[in-house]
Amino acid sequence: MKSTNMKGFGLLVSTLLIMASVGANAGESHMAEALKHAEAAAKADNGKAIAEHADKAKTHATAADEHLDAGVTSLNDAIDHAKMKHVDLAKKSAEEAVTHLKAAQ
Repeated sequence: MKSTNMKGFGLLVSTLLIMASVGANAGESHMAEALKHAEAAAKADNGKAIAEHADKAKTHATAADEHLDAGVTSLNDAIDHAKMKHVDLAKKSAEEAVTHLKAAQ
């Protein structure tokens, strides 16, 4: 398979995975969920509830961080493609960045 075909396939797979992960978390953002659970942990009166809420907060905060990292990677890809005058690929990378950054909010 040619290099450009592999890149196109990789881009397609990445986009589908992003859409699936965003769809799974369409209710509230990861940061909102992390904050909600961290606040609940801070208000809880027993160790079990604190641990459960803190664990959920950590999971969402980690997911937000992963989306931020992926967003930065996509933005770097957009910059690189734009510099090479690959406008379509640059736009797709920028769109991926938007998806990740929204998911991280």
